[in-house]
Amino acid sequence: MPEGDTIYRTATTLRPAMEGKTIALARLRDRQFEVERLIGATVDRVEARGKHLLMHLSTGEFIHSHMGMTGSWHIYHPGQPWRKPEHYAALWLDINSLEVICFSPKQLEMLTADQLHRHPHIQRLGPDLADRQFDMAEAIARFRARNQLPLGEAVMNQTIVCGIGNIYKSEILFIMRFDPFTPVERFTDDELTAMLTKGRALMLRNLSGPNRTTRFGSDAGRLWVYGRSGTPCPKCGAQIELRRQGEAGRTTCWCPECQPSR
Repeated sequence: MPEGDTIYRTATTLRPAMEGKTIALARLRDRQFEVERLIGATVDRVEARGKHLLMHLSTGEFIHSHMGMTGSWHIYHPGQPWRKPEHYAALWLDINSLEVICFSPKQLEMLTADQLHRHPHIQRLGPDLADRQFDMAEAIARFRARNQLPLGEAVMNQTIVCGIGNIYKSEILFIMRFDPFTPVERFTDDELTAMLTKGRALMLRNLSGPNRTTRFGSDAGRLWVYGRSGTPCPKCGAQIELRRQGEAGRTTCWCPECQPSR
């Protein structure tokens, strides 16, 4: 499931294949934009912003993708079998004698500089948890502006902080022993800072690894509560529960014993 660390790793993988290289050919499954505008453009930079990926082009335009729940970018040598069916390929690029494919994106568009500046989602993003220059004070201020939200909804709100998805939400709140359904206002600034600090530490640690994990040592590669509803809590033995949270019905896994309501 793509979250902030997934998109960061995607950008890291794509950069050597794309940056400074010219797009020789391009095909688009659906006509969201004039794909011919990509041909001959050089990819100047590949940038991750939370769950969004931006490819900066020499034309001054941008390829913007949001992977949603199942989207991904792949790189193949010509003739190499694809790991996903062809009908899932939304965009195909021939660049640097490689095939760069975008599969099943939630959103895929080409933006001018003005459109990027006015973009309703990108420009409202909060501080990026994976950013080395993360602005903690700004993040806390944004939490305080949404004091009435349950904490589990607030940490998923990309206009407060960006990069956290269902997995990190459940794992971070379990580690902190914070109830996902308690409003933000019942947590102190120090508690919110400690939560974000822990979340950043986990995400930054996962930037270089192929598999996301929130447990280390002998438990490396495993998660605490996400995807484990109905099984015993690894800390106290109580049953891990699952509830849909917020208007979007996002998955929250938690232990009612370790994360008591305030």
